[in-house]
Amino acid sequence: MLRRVRQSLRQVLFLMARRPGLLCGAIVLGVLLVLAVKFTCSRANNVVAPARPPVRFFSAEAPVVDLYLGQLDQVERLRSVAEVSLIFFYAPWCAHSMAARQEVQQVARKLAKQVQFVAVNCWWSQGKCRRQNRFYQYPIIHLFYRRFGPIEYKGPFVAPYVESFILRVITPLTYLPSRARLEEFLSYHEPRVVGFFQFNSSPQPPGYITYLSSALQALKRDFRGVVRFGVVTNKQVAEALSLEDESVYLSRRLNSSLIFPRRERNFTSEAICRWVFEHHETVLHWLQPPGTKSRLLEYELTKGPALLLFLPHNPLGSSPSPILQQVADIALRYHSCDNSNHSSLDKSFTSHSLCCQSVLLPESSTSVCEVCLSLSRSILSGSSFCCSFPSAAQGGDVLHSYLRHCCLHQESAPVSIKDTNSVGCSNFLSSYSPFSQYSACCRKVEPHLNESQAKEDPDMQRGPLTPPSSSMAPSSGPQQGGDGITGLRCQTNRTLRFYLLDVALNWPLAVRLGATGNRSASLHQEAGAQGHVSGEKSFAAIVNLKDEVHYVLHRSPAATLTESLEAFIRNFSAPYSLLQRHLVGEEDRKGGEGDSRHPDKHQHSSKHPLITELTTSSFLPSVMDLQKDVLLFYYTQWCGFCSVLNHIIIQLARLLQGNSTITVARVNVARNDLPWEFMVDHVPSVLLFPKYRKHFSVKFPDDLPITLPNLLHFILQHSGSVQYADKPVMASGEEEGPGPSAIFHEEFLALQREVQVLRHARERLSQQLAQLWRDNRRLTFDTRSLEAQNLELQQERQSLEEQHREKSRQLGEAVRRLQELADTSENLLNENTLLRFLLRALKDRTEAKEQAEVERKEAEQKRSHMAS
Repeated sequence: MLRRVRQSLRQVLFLMARRPGLLCGAIVLGVLLVLAVKFTCSRANNVVAPARPPVRFFSAEAPVVDLYLGQLDQVERLRSVAEVSLIFFYAPWCAHSMAARQEVQQVARKLAKQVQFVAVNCWWSQGKCRRQNRFYQYPIIHLFYRRFGPIEYKGPFVAPYVESFILRVITPLTYLPSRARLEEFLSYHEPRVVGFFQFNSSPQPPGYITYLSSALQALKRDFRGVVRFGVVTNKQVAEALSLEDESVYLSRRLNSSLIFPRRERNFTSEAICRWVFEHHETVLHWLQPPGTKSRLLEYELTKGPALLLFLPHNPLGSSPSPILQQVADIALRYHSCDNSNHSSLDKSFTSHSLCCQSVLLPESSTSVCEVCLSLSRSILSGSSFCCSFPSAAQGGDVLHSYLRHCCLHQESAPVSIKDTNSVGCSNFLSSYSPFSQYSACCRKVEPHLNESQAKEDPDMQRGPLTPPSSSMAPSSGPQQGGDGITGLRCQTNRTLRFYLLDVALNWPLAVRLGATGNRSASLHQEAGAQGHVSGEKSFAAIVNLKDEVHYVLHRSPAATLTESLEAFIRNFSAPYSLLQRHLVGEEDRKGGEGDSRHPDKHQHSSKHPLITELTTSSFLPSVMDLQKDVLLFYYTQWCGFCSVLNHIIIQLARLLQGNSTITVARVNVARNDLPWEFMVDHVPSVLLFPKYRKHFSVKFPDDLPITLPNLLHFILQHSGSVQYADKPVMASGEEEGPGPSAIFHEEFLALQREVQVLRHARERLSQQLAQLWRDNRRLTFDTRSLEAQNLELQQERQSLEEQHREKSRQLGEAVRRLQELADTSENLLNENTLLRFLLRALKDRTEAKEQAEVERKEAEQKRSHMAS
């Protein structure tokens, strides 16, 4: 054993004496490996950093309780102490939440005393809101009315809209204390629901609570609040509608009004809400696109032709704007197919009270207007009423402006009005109410002069106005001049649906439909007729998605809004529409005013372009130029084949660059609307419009490949000739037409010009071929030099590969020897340990023997001493 240990030690010492560097390298590598493992293990716990705690999202001054840690359990506690609560769920990183934060703070400062505003961070991972809810968008607003909720708000996050929605939730029912208030409530175009409940027996009858819940259910179903709910507590007021206690009345304009059938249906909030939405009538629909990718417009436009009206809208207004009243009146008359089917409240148009007065006109006029106020006798029965007309201080200017427009329009008619009877009457509403209307009739003024005055002043045309008589009362039926749109919905197959959009929120959509900054193409509120001037733009268009067309209302400054819209609708409903299809081009999509006025700026990107880029506005002037042959290339940005053919079109344009009679143009049909006769069934397509005979346009054959020689042959074959130009009209004594020699001469000149064009083209081709030959020669030399460099690089690569293989072999040999050294070192360590153990045992035995020998000698000495 000792021999083996000694031999191992000798081998280790021998290796260390021969190659000490390998042993040192192995020791260094081992130490580095141990340090790396220790450092990695010590840093393993600090790889993932903890998330930062959230902070307040709303400012501390805002009256909003900000639960930025997602404490959803505190929401219930805050809701229990408030009548109405608004819960604002947000994510701190969401840009929409940041934008809505300012709007909510603005509303909270106004309604903090009535509504409890709570904001919850629903993105904090450790919060209860994130664990219990899964919201796919932010922010989200939920409203709670006492225990009822949540009522989700899906409108735009704008302060007036949010405030209007909150106010509707706070007061879901409108109190109607009198008949006048009831008439005003039922006079609007929106569907109205009236409930009658007597509070004599109990503070809050059970039916009233159910009716209140049905109003909240309607807001939950439609956050815009199209259907408004009112409540009557006075029995005398309810008699106007023949209502009994705990009954619900649904007012309708186009059909008979209804009363909730309590015998057939249970009197519950869900049943009332479902019954109202099943039977209500709406002539105007508000659209509020969310501003993101949605199919709201597609869903509505697929129902049929739609009249889109972009109007200024104030959601906090107590009463609708005058322009909205006019639009609502037009929509109501458009849908009124059967006037005999109206409810008892809507029959006021058939009964009139003879209450008339004359309206003065300017001194230069020879006519006078008789205005008569027609009121419903059924509503005013049992009450005294005095005929009163609005004065100048109370809005009389609005009435006078309408009457002057009506009378002056009738006065300018070619038919003279000489009789005293009313002719050319026009009916219009005094306000948006079915209970009263004005009728304006024009007649000539009869001067009351004696003979002496007539002789002295024979030119005098005006005298004192005669008092109105019963003969001046308007006719009971509507007149054709002012009511030609009534019932048009049932007289045509092109039924329109009326949609309203807020111009401030949806003006980009109006721009895409053709609205520009030019005020002549948009709707305006008249300064005199409306009492004020609106600074916001308005716009109207009819979109027919099935026919892929839309029309824009271009209103004349002299026409009123009602006349313009009625003419617009009548022209669309005609069997042969008189409207011109609106074509949207690239300049309209960009929304620039100057682009539409100067379309040529988009055609030329340089002084002498090779290819003329056409748009909607520049298409017809360029293509129909009689002095030029136009080769038109139809393409789109998403067509891959069009991109492949671009280099061919560019080469063709370069060849024809010197020819002033041939134009190479292209048009992007995906961005520019064209007239139907100029559309193609597929792209890419090539059409040639020859000069002098544009009606003989030719399409490039589909069976031929679009190559440069084929395009040149196509142009030369079908290009226009001077013989087709319009000739001046000959005199009677001259010949009717040129002789055969003149015709042959013209043909010869045309052939000479074509030959000259071909010669120029051949010269350009020769120059291009020479340039290509030079380029080819240069490319050949470059190829040779690159091949030589490639050969050198390949040789260097081979040498580097050989060196790499040699180094790899040496490294493998070093690794093998290092492994052998490690194995030998391990064996030496084991043998060294065993050797030490053996040496220790041998030393112990030797010491024991020596000790025994000494003891034996001492014993022998002792015995010898004792023996002596």
